Amino acid sequence: MSVQARIDSLKTRHATLDTRITEEDHRPQPDQDALNRLKLEKLRVKEEVERLSRGA
Repeated sequence: MSVQARIDSLKTRHATLDTRITEEDHRPQPDQDALNRLKLEKLRVKEEVERLSRGA
């Protein structure tokens, strides 16, 4: 997989996580543990995109 393809894949994953966070946050009783896990994963994905973008 090329670097650009990996970046594109990560950006898609980031958008998916953002959607899942929004959905969970709008539930009547959001699961805070799930929200924290999703937000942490989203941050990790963002950091990897930035790292790959600098090196590409």
